[in-house]
Amino acid sequence: MDDFLTVVLVVGMLFIGLPWLIFHYITKWKTAPRITEEDEKLLDDMYLMARRLEERLQTVERIVAADNPDFRPGAPVSSASDTNYDFSRRN
Repeated sequence: MDDFLTVVLVVGMLFIGLPWLIFHYITKWKTAPRITEEDEKLLDDMYLMARRLEERLQTVERIVAADNPDFRPGAPVSSASDTNYDFSRRN
């Protein structure tokens, strides 16, 4: 009798429980919010703007490096008027 109950539970789990679980998560996946075309366009615009800003920063660093041979990009900048401020910190 104990073996019969085990077989019924295993078969029930295989043919009822497992498909229900799979279809449940498939339904959740299909109803999940997706990125809209407007959001995708906004991300593309932001990416292009970041690329332009990075190019501008590299240009400024090249100009400063040409004027000041001791300049190292990314190094903290020390100033006589503001020696306590850490320029390497990010907000």
